[in-house]
Formats: sequence, structure tokens, C-alpha cells
Amino acid sequence: MSISVIVCNGCCCGRVEKGHNEVPIDELEASWEANQLREEVKLTISNCLGPCNMHNVSILKTDSEKIWLGELSSWDHYDAIVQWAIESSEKGEGSKLPQILEDRRFVRLGESIVRLKDLG
Repeated sequence: MSISVIVCNGCCCGRVEKGHNEVPIDELEASWEANQLREEVKLTISNCLGPCNMHNVSILKTDSEKIWLGELSSWDHYDAIVQWAIESSEKGEGSKLPQILEDRRFVRLGESIVRLKDLG
């Protein structure tokens, strides 16, 4: 099974000079190390992933699912990603997305972005 977390640190994400929150790369990497996640969950710090209007974008991927997250604005959001990674490394498929991230979910439909919180 393949589990990965891709965190954007591209043209907009993490750019405080553009009014976006910093992406806590050092803290994420330290958390991956402290929780011994490297072998189980791949962490990638990426260039631009797209939907720049969602700034501070991340993708949580398993073999059966791709969860897009945007507008990540605090360490609490990134810590919830770490917690998802820990649970996923232990359980594999079927790890529940932490509640704090549910409002940050979106889907890409071509060039359009749909926030899941707006659907329900």
C-alpha cells in the first residue's frame, strides 16, 4: 500500500509576502522523523500543485483516495495532517480525516474548485 502527503510550497502557498500563511516545513519534517513515518508515509514538499486561489494546498493520497485540502492556515491544520499520517501508517486504508480538516476539503472539477463544505 502506498500512502503519501504532498504539501505545496510553490508560487503562492506559504508566501507570507502575498498574504498567505507560512507552510511549516521544518515542523512537518521534524514530526515525520519523531513519529518514524518516513517508511510508512511519504512526505513530499512540492512546487505548485495548482489551485492557487486555495493557497496552502496539500494532498493526502492512498491507493484508493486523493484528498485535496486548501486554505491551511495554522499549525493545527498541519498537525492534523500529521495525526492522519500516523493513523494511516497504523491502519492503512480507511483512516478518518480529522474533523479540523473537513472544512478544508475541496475537489477539482476541471478548472473549477468545489469546496465540500459548500455542498452539504
